[in-house]
Amino acid sequence: MPRLLPWAKDGKTCYLSTDGGSNSALSRLADDMEDVQLDVGTEVLEQSRPILANPMSPHSEVRYAALRLSECLDEAIRIAESRGDRIPLPDDEEAEDGPTLSAEAFG
Repeated sequence: MPRLLPWAKDGKTCYLSTDGGSNSALSRLADDMEDVQLDVGTEVLEQSRPILANPMSPHSEVRYAALRLSECLDEAIRIAESRGDRIPLPDDEEAEDGPTLSAEAFG
């Protein structure tokens, strides 16, 4: 199955199809890029919190923080979609035979 890459050109999606699986050079590069994007998102969130919490923050700072947070959220959603697509689905037979919990187990 092709892998959704964490980068795109002109907002278009980009997929990687490789015989090397998750050990190919491009797959490792994509993994590294995802890690960097998530780290940047965490940093932007930490830096944005005081700006957004302060009712006296200038409009330009609030707008800039919102734009950067939006970019980071877009990247995080792309990463989540890519990782979700790579989770193998259980076979129907395995799913039926697997452990089950009663409704009471959830309180």
